[in-house]
Amino acid sequence: MNHLEQLVSEWLQYRGYYVRTSVPVGPRDRGGFEGELDVVAIHLQRRRLLHIECSLDALSREKRQERFRLKFERGRRYISTVFHGLEIPDEPEQVVVLQFASGAERAFGGARLVTGRELVHEIIAGLQGTSPSSKAVSSNLPLLRTLQLAADAYAHPKAASGAHRLIDWSDASI
Repeated sequence: MNHLEQLVSEWLQYRGYYVRTSVPVGPRDRGGFEGELDVVAIHLQRRRLLHIECSLDALSREKRQERFRLKFERGRRYISTVFHGLEIPDEPEQVVVLQFASGAERAFGGARLVTGRELVHEIIAGLQGTSPSSKAVSSNLPLLRTLQLAADAYAHPKAASGAHRLIDWSDASI
């Protein structure tokens, strides 16, 4: 699981979704699977089903379109098996999260795009007003907890200097 998949998973859990990651789908007769779904999440109260593919690739637009078209097609075909026994919506909302994307194109493979930067902005905005001391994000969500700490630090700026730094930046040899 890459860091984007982990971050998406943690954010969705924090927002009340039940999440599965790296879900193998489409079992083959001779073993193995047709593919895997990066992140699948369901919010039972809101009746929302999400299928999210995350990528750090730097492929061309054409290669991305084809790659994600196949991934999301596979998702629509097999998502009903992911939460076996639960009543789920007929169609998932499909999203691609790309670390390296300008945002000029807003869809890939039929799914809407969220850039890595947009995801981080969404999370920081969603964590505003939460304090690591009184409303700490659960320790089982370490990436989200780190972003909460960063958001709190930037909301209360105080530059560290001299003895208050972990590393002395005046040492130019590093």
